[in-house]
Amino acid sequence: MTAAQTTVLGPGSDLPQIFELAQQLRVDSVRASTAAGSGHPTSSLSAADLMAVLMARHLRYDWDAPDNPAGDHLIFSKGHASPLLYAMFKAAGAVSDDELMTTYRRFGHRLQGHPTPVLPWVDVATGSLGQGIAYGVGIALAGRELERQPYRVWVLCGDSETAEGSVWEALDKAGHHRLANFTAVIDVNRLGQSGPTELEWDTATYARRFEAFGCRAIVIDGHDLQAIDRALTTAADGQAPTVIVARTVKGHGVTEVADKEGWHGKSLPEDMADRAVAELGGIRHLRVRGPQPPATTPSPAPAADPVELPRFDVGDKVATRVAFGGALAALGARPDVVALDAEVGNSTHAQDFEKAHPERYFQTYIAEQQMIADAVGMAVRGYRPYATTFAAFLTRAHDFIRMASVSQISMALCGTHSGVEIGADGPSQMGLEDLAMMRAIRGSTVLYPSDATSAAALTATMADLDGISYLRTTRGAYPVLYRSDETFPVGGSKTLRHSTHDQVALLGAGVTLHECLAAAEHLAADGIQARVIDLYSIKPIDTDVLARAAQDTGALVVVEDHHPEGGIGEAVLSALAATGDHPAFTHLADTVLPGSGTTDELLDAAGISHTHIAQAARALLQR
Repeated sequence: MTAAQTTVLGPGSDLPQIFELAQQLRVDSVRASTAAGSGHPTSSLSAADLMAVLMARHLRYDWDAPDNPAGDHLIFSKGHASPLLYAMFKAAGAVSDDELMTTYRRFGHRLQGHPTPVLPWVDVATGSLGQGIAYGVGIALAGRELERQPYRVWVLCGDSETAEGSVWEALDKAGHHRLANFTAVIDVNRLGQSGPTELEWDTATYARRFEAFGCRAIVIDGHDLQAIDRALTTAADGQAPTVIVARTVKGHGVTEVADKEGWHGKSLPEDMADRAVAELGGIRHLRVRGPQPPATTPSPAPAADPVELPRFDVGDKVATRVAFGGALAALGARPDVVALDAEVGNSTHAQDFEKAHPERYFQTYIAEQQMIADAVGMAVRGYRPYATTFAAFLTRAHDFIRMASVSQISMALCGTHSGVEIGADGPSQMGLEDLAMMRAIRGSTVLYPSDATSAAALTATMADLDGISYLRTTRGAYPVLYRSDETFPVGGSKTLRHSTHDQVALLGAGVTLHECLAAAEHLAADGIQARVIDLYSIKPIDTDVLARAAQDTGALVVVEDHHPEGGIGEAVLSALAATGDHPAFTHLADTVLPGSGTTDELLDAAGISHTHIAQAARALLQR
């Protein structure tokens, strides 16, 4: 076929035509990666037959209207095979040959080394292996349980990444929910980055494992177009979640690299690329218009009812986690709000939402990575997910949160039971790293309320924030400080105690704000006036109030129930560095390994109780 010929393939294309499409995908994968000088052509070559059959005959998708609500979803979990994905986009007429050859992996262009949603045909960023199947489960759940749309979700997954535990969390949930609109295609090409994979070509073992998690497994030759077509047809029958185990050859079609180690992540040199293109039959210009999404009648979006947040009386003792649960249940008046739990909803109070809105409550059990992946999938489909667990356990899902930021997802997270404050459960349950983790997420908002009123207000605020927002809540009940009509803008703070003669400022959030208030009373008895500031917004932080406190008092004591690295103290110092203010400064944080005990014992042992705060303030003033 000459470069001048252009043929359009439709859903009725015969297998010889689809073979030509597969060869075109291989040729373009080689050409694009060689032109860029980097990439993963061999990982693309192995899956080209699978994707050619899928896009020509089974992927119901309108490339001109990627936001069609009935359109299927394709996720490349093996995001390093981006040359193949972008070659598919070219075959669909979504990108030009020139864009593919001159911009792939180049600075400032959208065809990045691993796909991201800067491309309208990409739902989620992938490339951190083991996540695509998890996202696919989340999107499939949204389609069946929330949108009631007929779309299918197809995920291309590499064999190496099945060593990741998150893959099995996801397949367990696919089986548990009987997600018949979900299909994973496993490209079993035997070779990983540095050598053979764990199971190599043992497709029978793969199949047994997938079946053990409640999924239907279909084992095929991944280069047999007829077998691929039959498997994809079966997968789309609406009977069960399906995993297609496709035995393939890494580098298939190019003799010099096929099934050879040492070629992962390496583009072919120009002379070898020329030989590969020739062996594959030369450059083609086939266009593909596969099956269109099914016609659906759009149903009007349900109207949102007024949100009536819970109200609390000043002085009453209420845990911020309780206020969060009540506010979350109230937010359910908005039909776009969904809640996800990791089997601790009775402690986090996420179950309050379940009682009020069970149809939008999703239990992921003890699978925090999948909880975040489900939230991402639902956010992709336009929902506002709130995912909640103990602050300590969110750290397990950090990579999913990080990648959600790369995907430019908006979602709300709540971590409860933070700090040594939780008491006798001991250090395994104490979230002492979560502020650092969440502050480091690009574009994140980090909130840490100190009473029930602010917790309820900030819970509601997160429903309209762009990006990833995080609410840190406390286990114990503490006095309500603010009236229900108080407002809590993101980036603000509250000054609870001040005078024109303040000598020191005490800064806290959560439980330590209450300790700061008690310390201020002790200091007042000694004739020392202390300003007390509630830093409920950790990121962004109230730089103006911090600078004013530094200038007015010249002495700051920051107290947090968190490790000193990456928490409130460093947030305060970073803000002050930008203003040029350099007050005397003391930072009290959890620096020793805690054990079991009462809240008061543990706060005191950590050096963050009101007694230690008062002592630190006196010592700072003496300096």
